[in-house]
Amino acid sequence: MIMETSNGMEPTEQPMQKKSFGDGERKPSRKESILEFVKFAVIAVVIVIPIRLFIAQPFIVSGASMVPTFENGHYLIIDEISYRFEEPRRGEVIVFRFPPSPSKFLIKRVVGLPGETVEIKGNDILIKNEVSPDGFLWQQGDFNLARNRNDIAVSLGNDEYFVLGDNRGESADSRIWGALKRELIIGRPLIRLFPLSEIGVFPGEWKEDTE
Repeated sequence: MIMETSNGMEPTEQPMQKKSFGDGERKPSRKESILEFVKFAVIAVVIVIPIRLFIAQPFIVSGASMVPTFENGHYLIIDEISYRFEEPRRGEVIVFRFPPSPSKFLIKRVVGLPGETVEIKGNDILIKNEVSPDGFLWQQGDFNLARNRNDIAVSLGNDEYFVLGDNRGESADSRIWGALKRELIIGRPLIRLFPLSEIGVFPGEWKEDTE
């Protein structure tokens, strides 16, 4: 909108005129339009693909092994970059490749860290390490517990983790298929996008009270 003054007094408005391609501007040709579209697509690919491959990617929860933290169909964005600079911590939820079938992805919670021994008796989880050679009971939080049929004791290597589903009775985890190698860990949930009522950052984050 252009403002002009009349007789040096109050400004008066001049109505805007709609421009048409006949007012000295040339309408883009079909070829130019296609080139612009291709340019936009290339830029989008250059930006999006590295993000998908190296920084973050979507993940849809399948099954009930992480109830009540995550339920079937929850849509997550996974942070794939943090674990390149730091190690997973006890209590963190991680996404990883399923050891018996690496083309599949699972989501569980880290319980045992490299070099530790994890013993499960009933619903009690005892963790032994250099700091606590006699072991300490892991404060599990409000998870769905289920008594194990057999007692379990697993000693972890320097690159191994022990993981459990929050819904113990419905989870196939390290109690069944053993320790998880560090190289199979993909990342951790960064954002929950669905359901809309539960949108949030760092979903599933939980820290034990003591060790």
